[in-house]
Amino acid sequence: MSVTHEEIEGWLRESGDRLETLWRLADETRKANVGDDVYLRGLIEFSDYCARKCGYCGLSAENKDVHRYRMSKEQIVESAITARDYGYGTVVLQSGEDRGYSCSDISEIVTAIKAETGLAVTLSVGERGDDEFAEWKLAGADRYLLRFETSNPELYRLIHPDLPGKVSDRFAILRRLRDLGYEVGSGVMIGIPGQTYADLARDILMFDELDLDMIGVGPYLPHPATPLAALAKEKAAENDPNQVPGTELMTYKTVALTRLVRPKANIPSTTALATVNRIQGRELGLMRGANIMMPNVTPVEFRKEYQIYPGKACLMEDAAACQDCMRYRIENIGRKIGVGTGASRNLDNRQAIEKE
Repeated sequence: MSVTHEEIEGWLRESGDRLETLWRLADETRKANVGDDVYLRGLIEFSDYCARKCGYCGLSAENKDVHRYRMSKEQIVESAITARDYGYGTVVLQSGEDRGYSCSDISEIVTAIKAETGLAVTLSVGERGDDEFAEWKLAGADRYLLRFETSNPELYRLIHPDLPGKVSDRFAILRRLRDLGYEVGSGVMIGIPGQTYADLARDILMFDELDLDMIGVGPYLPHPATPLAALAKEKAAENDPNQVPGTELMTYKTVALTRLVRPKANIPSTTALATVNRIQGRELGLMRGANIMMPNVTPVEFRKEYQIYPGKACLMEDAAACQDCMRYRIENIGRKIGVGTGASRNLDNRQAIEKE
């Protein structure tokens, strides 16, 4: 569906009963393009070490109160086996930007998971070199997630200071990942201090420009032990009519508009939504355009340490409890769990065009 910048910004500012039309359009578009199946991705948060000093994130290298951990190759593969045994078609290997794992370490982990489980493997380990991305693809990695967070360069520098001697260009990285044959995912935060409705509308249109296969969006939830936690409160107190609020409602609107702009993409109903609304956040995300959920299969002793933002949902649930919860929530709204890897329909469409 073609949606203009002005239409997107108008929907983002909408707060009345007219939103029921947006929810309906998003759900109809989801059903027509990706169906009723909800695909489950087993999330393995294998390290909370990070070299970056991001202004909002609890894993920042500057946060000295974090209990740091790294899972061994054997522990990571065992968690992937758990995901396979629960019937998930994909595992997502997520960490801080941790150079404690070499390029070959990640390759060996990917190769072992593919050999032991046959699952699709998604990597989400931050900004790395082109040679590393290429090696991991050869090792069997299927997908790569790297959120560009915001298309406004000033806001990006505010939340993601560059490493010494290195200038970040996530748009260029995402395009290189596409060229290497990855199924490519990205996304943004909603409610960054200083983010305007025009900024967020441009973000949503950027999803289409980048031809993304997977798109994750969530509210800006700064960790209290970070420099930008106070700034978020200051901005909220100013009542600036152009400041995007990092609210549950704004997140649903962004999910719905993302579905209209990228009808065939995979869009998760995120843990962040479950954090801001523990009763039905995940379900409402699914009912307003999403088709993916990510049950956590990280061992609890590690999971509780991986706190990018405060009050994260499901910190103390083991993999079995998380799986049961997800299944109940999906079936309770009349949807069903998808079988297989759940590759993006957008990828299927692009490959078909390339063959013509």
